[in-house]
Amino acid sequence: MDVGVVLQTDPPASRVIELTKRAEGMGYTHAWTFDSHVLWQEPFVIYSRMLAETENMIVGPMVTNPGTRDWTVLASLFATLNDMYGPRTICGMGRGDSALRYIGRQPKTLQTMVESMQVIKGLVAGEEVEYNGRSLRIPWLTQGWDLPMWVAGYGPNALATAGEHADGYILQLADPQILEWTVGAVRSAAEAAGRDPDEIDICVVAPAYVGADLAHQRDQLRWFGGMVGNHVVDMVNRYGEDRDKVPQALSDYIKARESYDYDHHGKSGNPSTEFVPDDIVDRFCVVGPVEAHIEKLSLLESLGVRHFGIYLMHDDMDGTLEAYGEKVIPAFD
Repeated sequence: MDVGVVLQTDPPASRVIELTKRAEGMGYTHAWTFDSHVLWQEPFVIYSRMLAETENMIVGPMVTNPGTRDWTVLASLFATLNDMYGPRTICGMGRGDSALRYIGRQPKTLQTMVESMQVIKGLVAGEEVEYNGRSLRIPWLTQGWDLPMWVAGYGPNALATAGEHADGYILQLADPQILEWTVGAVRSAAEAAGRDPDEIDICVVAPAYVGADLAHQRDQLRWFGGMVGNHVVDMVNRYGEDRDKVPQALSDYIKARESYDYDHHGKSGNPSTEFVPDDIVDRFCVVGPVEAHIEKLSLLESLGVRHFGIYLMHDDMDGTLEAYGEKVIPAFD
């Protein structure tokens, strides 16, 4: 199982680059960033430095969306980075949550997301695509690359979309019960579409905090349950209490949710995430001493996970980064 790190592009950008370099030296394979261009610094500018100062690290957004940039701009960004540094980019894709809602727009539909993926992937591969009624290709591209495109989502339609169209599926939480349900749906959709389910990479991303003080860790990571709750609310609004479409394990904890503060999105101490109970933090995140991390990741791996990404957003980023590099990653070599 590969292990990556997910960072926020908070200033200074030099800190993001420093963490990426250190992570590569510790055995991490991927460096991801959030992509909310107003809340944080523009990530694609920083990707160029992250790639320039590493040798093998794979870099990309966790996740981007089809609404904040023109699809051809995204394709050119990835193609340019690959042309400069070799094929070391990856694209996590979603409908758009904080990036769009923060600027007063709504997330895009899954159909729009699929269409954007086809355009972006085709252009980066050097192919001709149909876009806005025109046939387009990137004329300066002398060599095309297969850009891995992984889809993030929770609901049944999003899971079906990942199975039918994506190179990988991203589950943004580390709960084994929910993982088993979502991966089963993704693989069933892939098989129904005539694809080999085993060719779809399964990725789990969640906050990880290594240490002995569970109460402190829970307080530091409670923000994550609130962030996941945004997507769960969308599911409940769409599907109601249908347990086949919204598992009880996902929906019950949001009943006490009143609002969400995007100004504190993805940050410890978000005041609108106090409703998240301790057991949700324990299930959705990875907490405790090193042994607990190895045990949980081993269980996730047994359920099909090939990549685990750490949301590194708490008050001991360096300690957790080093603990994984020294003790957790070697356990999965």
